[in-house]
Amino acid sequence: MNKKMSGKETVVIGLMLFALFFGAGNMIFPPALGQQAGENVWSAICGFLITGVGLPFLGILAIALTGSDVQTLGEKVHPKFGIIFSIVLYLTIGPLFGIPRTGTVAYEIGITPFLPSSFENSWVSLLVYTLLFFGITFWLALNPSKLIDRIGKILTPALILILILLTGKALLTPMGGLEVPTGVYLEGAFFKGFLEGYLTMDTLSALVFGIVIISAVKERGIVKRKEITIVSLKAGIIAAIGLIFVYISLSYIGATSVSSLGYSENGGVILSGAANILFGSLGNVVLGLAITFACLTTSVGLVSACGNYLSKVFPTISYKKIILIITIFSTCIANFGLSQLISFSVPLLVTIYPLAIVLIILSFFDIAFGIKSIVYIISLSATVIFSIVDGLNATNLNLSVINDWLSYIPLFNIGMGWLVPAIIGAIIGYIISNFKTGK
Repeated sequence: MNKKMSGKETVVIGLMLFALFFGAGNMIFPPALGQQAGENVWSAICGFLITGVGLPFLGILAIALTGSDVQTLGEKVHPKFGIIFSIVLYLTIGPLFGIPRTGTVAYEIGITPFLPSSFENSWVSLLVYTLLFFGITFWLALNPSKLIDRIGKILTPALILILILLTGKALLTPMGGLEVPTGVYLEGAFFKGFLEGYLTMDTLSALVFGIVIISAVKERGIVKRKEITIVSLKAGIIAAIGLIFVYISLSYIGATSVSSLGYSENGGVILSGAANILFGSLGNVVLGLAITFACLTTSVGLVSACGNYLSKVFPTISYKKIILIITIFSTCIANFGLSQLISFSVPLLVTIYPLAIVLIILSFFDIAFGIKSIVYIISLSATVIFSIVDGLNATNLNLSVINDWLSYIPLFNIGMGWLVPAIIGAIIGYIISNFKTGK
């Protein structure tokens, strides 16, 4: 019998979704954007919010409306594409990079500042921390039915409180004014912010977390598609509001920090310095707690989502064994260090992110108007050509000849050359599908 979700339960799920999205990387990128964008911070953050909030929200809604998962969405292109894309996506945001990054970032930003200098570069301390971190992750992800209560009722409120303390103090006592924009932010702040949103990986994660939310709603007795969609929509709005507030606040911290901190190499350094200025010696403790909660909640969500998917792909292996394998593997990968993880993952992210964006957008057109697979095929084929080039460029390979030849494509020089070909491909596919129907 179908139940009605109470307002309180919907809020809890919304907070859970916010916590799943908001990992440590999300805390690092907005301050760096704010510092470099300076006076153009608001234009840059608008671009960032599209890929960091808007597209993830659409991803959650697409999964809820279709009642499917990322593999089913991908199968609208071709069954093999659905399988391959799903596996690549889960491996990227899962054990190959996303999950290990949560442990490594939590260690480097939340723990390293408190270690004696003799332990800062020690592999032993990293190993001990990641064993503890992923041990807790395994325990929290062990029982999916309790995931809502543990994250939505405990970890998320704690994370929000810490963020309010940090950003509230920055708003009350600004560290300085807005500086002149630097680099690309001087003239192309909006598009640069748009591309920076890729680094959150949240659009990719939305295609995974959508199933987590649907499962959580069903566990509360909601079985009708319409009710599931409504609850998912409300939860998505709650998470989106939280992310917008946090991103704007953190970018403001970065934008006003230059006169006090100077230009920093990354957002972690900016936050560490800002926390110390705003709270003194207590600042690093506050920041460390925020980073730890953010990383832990994201880690739990990714392990749970990957475990649910892989248990369906390999039904003979239990969910418990799969998440145990995932956490052990992630612990091993995390101990290679953050720099190695980033260098390996960025080309892959740049390649598959446009595919995820186009797949989500086409799914809405499919829901509204009904489109044939040929539309997906041509649009995504055009997209993948340019996304592969962008991915190869991210590896620092010398592709000057190819880049010169493709430079006439609109937006190619700013890393968005896939956009116009994807639109043209969709239009061509739609015309072809109508022509065949007419025949």
